[in-house]
Amino acid sequence: MNEHWTTVIKPKTRLLDLNLKELWKYKDLIVMFVKRDFKTMYKQTILGPLWIVINPMMTTLMFTIVFGGIANISTDGMPQFVFYMAGNTLWSYFSTCLTKTANTFIDNSAVFGKVYFPRLVTPISTVLSGLINFFVQFCMFMIFVLYYTLTGNAVHPNTYILLTPFLLLIIAMLSLGFGIIISSLTTKYRDLAVLVTFGVQLWMYITPIVYPISQLSAKGQSIMLLNPVAPIVETFRYAFLGSGTIPWFYLGIGVITTLIVLFVGIILFNKVQKTFMDTI
Repeated sequence: MNEHWTTVIKPKTRLLDLNLKELWKYKDLIVMFVKRDFKTMYKQTILGPLWIVINPMMTTLMFTIVFGGIANISTDGMPQFVFYMAGNTLWSYFSTCLTKTANTFIDNSAVFGKVYFPRLVTPISTVLSGLINFFVQFCMFMIFVLYYTLTGNAVHPNTYILLTPFLLLIIAMLSLGFGIIISSLTTKYRDLAVLVTFGVQLWMYITPIVYPISQLSAKGQSIMLLNPVAPIVETFRYAFLGSGTIPWFYLGIGVITTLIVLFVGIILFNKVQKTFMDTI
């Protein structure tokens, strides 16, 4: 009797075994995880999804008071609030995706041990669910950009706004790559999970979020822009505010770095997922 199976589950023998066709077949599961992540984030909270608005507003206000008011750090002539909001909009998406993806194996170990599905579904769903928060924060940012533009402030949006989907794709891939690398390592070395939060906070201060890159020397700018997030933030800020310049060369390096990080992440992820249930 001939048996025809619609799905065959077999061990992955290659390190770089990314079956995009299989991932696409599980697109409904990805959507379900996106909904789960969104609901879980605001479950049993008084204000619920309103925190999507409150968090970035409070953070931006804090930056404005501390760095703009008390420290009196220059914003290159830009209105302080919208300057900090531009950096915070991108950074909050990147940092949230990175920290959540870094806990993929630990947070989903119970599900992974019960049923088969491509393990990359969970980190991908985390990155996609973060887009909901980003979209709301981005809409708020656009309202302030429009306000400052119409009131004659030194805010000059330009056609480079069209690069936004590209910038968002790169920063999503970068957070996914670093996240799955950390997640793969934390299955064996739990100490890394403790260091992730501190590391992300430190990373923010070596990225031009609360200060313009023009405040650094030429050598300092070159070193700073090797940070793959820095040219993305600078390009985003220039596109919507007209502040600074677009560091095309370093943006290209950032794209190459992102692809390498994602490549290495997928290799480690595929290697660890075979045995992580024995070490988690």
